[in-house]
Amino acid sequence: MYRISILMLTGLLCSAASAEETGEWKSIFDGTMTGWKVGKNADSWGIEDGKLVCNGPKAHLFYVGDDEPFTNFEFECETMTTPGSNSGIYFHTDYQVEDWPRWGQECQVNITHRDSIKSGSIYGIVKVTDPPAKDNEWYTTNIRVQGRHVVIKVNDTVVVDYTEPENQPAFSEKFERRLGRGTFALQAHDPKSVVYYRGIKVRRLP
Repeated sequence: MYRISILMLTGLLCSAASAEETGEWKSIFDGTMTGWKVGKNADSWGIEDGKLVCNGPKAHLFYVGDDEPFTNFEFECETMTTPGSNSGIYFHTDYQVEDWPRWGQECQVNITHRDSIKSGSIYGIVKVTDPPAKDNEWYTTNIRVQGRHVVIKVNDTVVVDYTEPENQPAFSEKFERRLGRGTFALQAHDPKSVVYYRGIKVRRLP
């Protein structure tokens, strides 16, 4: 009996350690703007039937609900684009009041916008031209980052498998576009782009 108890305790401790290392999935959108912050053109973002929706001039909605920056993580959300719309999911970024985010990478959200860089792309780094998703239908984006390795799935299909070179220089004077640490942001691209988000969650990875 004592031996069985020790084995059970050991198993519980191992499970707890594993959960701590891998991290549990955490919802970061509860149907309100709690934990999110937008700077200029804040009216471009709103809540519609418990979903985030962007509709208006350029504005970026940053997740500010966690004090600890994200380095290694798995992020997932559901997105629905409307025809001709453009948006984006930034990671390893930092809050800024206006302009396109300087820090981090952008996972593109675009099925039929005129921009040829489509959903799942790492903007300016890895280009996807034919994502497995359609306008007016919910689709899943999964972003997994460990070290310099990024895997992006659209509807469970791997569209990007990218390893950032060591000592990668900044993309330009205006945009870093390289991995580091930080938070997430969603993009309102232009007044004609109406895009919906829901089911936003993240878990930390070792």
